[in-house]
Amino acid sequence: MHVKKIFLADYRNYIEQTIAPSDGLNIFVGENAQGKTNLIESMEYAALGRSQRASKDVELIRWDQSSATVRIVFEKFDVEHSIAFELNRQKPRRLFFNDAPIKMRELIGKLNVVYFSPEDLFMIKGAPSNRRRFLDAEISQASPAYFADLLTYNKILAQRNSLLKKIREGSTRTTGLALWNEQLAGAAARIVVKRLEVVKKLSAIAGKIQSALSSAEESLSIHYAPKGLDEAKFDSGLTSTLAARYHNMLNNCADLDVARGSTSIGPHLDDLNFLIDGRELRLFGSQGQQRTAVLSLKLSELEFLNEETGTYPVLLLDDVMSELDSARRRRLIDFLRQKHIQTFITAVEIDALDCPAAVFDVDHAVIIER
Repeated sequence: MHVKKIFLADYRNYIEQTIAPSDGLNIFVGENAQGKTNLIESMEYAALGRSQRASKDVELIRWDQSSATVRIVFEKFDVEHSIAFELNRQKPRRLFFNDAPIKMRELIGKLNVVYFSPEDLFMIKGAPSNRRRFLDAEISQASPAYFADLLTYNKILAQRNSLLKKIREGSTRTTGLALWNEQLAGAAARIVVKRLEVVKKLSAIAGKIQSALSSAEESLSIHYAPKGLDEAKFDSGLTSTLAARYHNMLNNCADLDVARGSTSIGPHLDDLNFLIDGRELRLFGSQGQQRTAVLSLKLSELEFLNEETGTYPVLLLDDVMSELDSARRRRLIDFLRQKHIQTFITAVEIDALDCPAAVFDVDHAVIIER
């Protein structure tokens, strides 16, 4: 999978810009606040329909304009495709695949990307929501069925929480809760079974990468931590059995949930645990070990998506190289070149990278290839 062309019009600080990147390493060099991250963000947005840096689409439109366009042309299995977003301050966004309008649920998996930013280096010590967001984005790109289950679960969860608040306020009875408990339990089981399956795969891949990055001195493992459930005590293959357990737990915690006005059990509260040599990385790992573990996790994303989809995703590295020491930078570059992974790297200066690449200068949202 390779991005062939990027077109931006009135997106963030770009007036109008078209670039044709190489199929290998692409480095975008410039001072801060020139538009490097905005370029990286546009590809993540095209792939996932959202941005980590914007809560609303209108934030992506250049401040003095009413609309914006993002268009990404890419090649997948030797066939050229395009994804385009038309954003408008007054109207809902419009999404196109190969110039035909599509809905958001049809987007995921068309263009696969792995995004790595400096904030990800703190994933292990950060909030559980960050790790869930990472996992959901990863699985959704490989499995449209999972993305559909996730949308269904979140919709049911919102409806159950709304009912819980009404029951707490005394404006309705508890009789309607049983239906939502049953539906939520089924969706929760499907999500957790898939997450557990994927985490086991990621753990195996990341463990091998961590060993290579640390010269076989460290052993990394990743474990899924479902809230209220002991992973070792249920068979991940029996979705119906797990759904029954969730159903019982939702019934049992109904009074607590009414008092809180929210659902206290389910995959929306689950987490990931990282272990180095059997010890919890968050508590006992050094900063270097934690950063290497996150790097291993990101590289395992590449391998996982390649195994699941048959092609490597596009890698987006936003100002990450400056956060890694020279040895880790070199190992990362060698890995990417060996696997022929198209990579977009942003940097303030290029000297520390020292690798063959297409280099682009970014200055006041104008991109020029050297």
